[in-house]
Amino acid sequence: MQSDADLAAVLDSWEVATRLAHTFMTDEFIAQERKNVAEIYIPNTDTWVAEIDGVVEGFVALIGNEVGAIFLQPNWHGKGVGKALMDKAHALHGDLEVEVFKENTIGRAFYLRYGFEFLEQKLHEPTGQQVLRLRFKA
Repeated sequence: MQSDADLAAVLDSWEVATRLAHTFMTDEFIAQERKNVAEIYIPNTDTWVAEIDGVVEGFVALIGNEVGAIFLQPNWHGKGVGKALMDKAHALHGDLEVEVFKENTIGRAFYLRYGFEFLEQKLHEPTGQQVLRLRFKA
């Protein structure tokens, strides 16, 4: 992150997209995760932002070849921004893996279009929801 403003923009992208794609998450869970994103996840990932006209509109956070997060402001969905971020992740790390909530139809559709394939399904204990582990092989 370059600045506090960049972090605030990343967190805003994360929260808006999270609320859109994860309607099953409680406000309390989202508030705690927002804090975790800022204090734990972002400092421990390689994070690349999508800046459009000087405004951070989304980001991808990587832990090695693991896509820890990719979130965009909804008005940028379907316009190639997410693909560009994933292309950057792929260029850096080759084969990629990600976990996505089964109920996240927006994220699942994106990963399917990109070429990710199903590996396994498991329980995400904090939410009680099923998550899918996916892999993209170059």
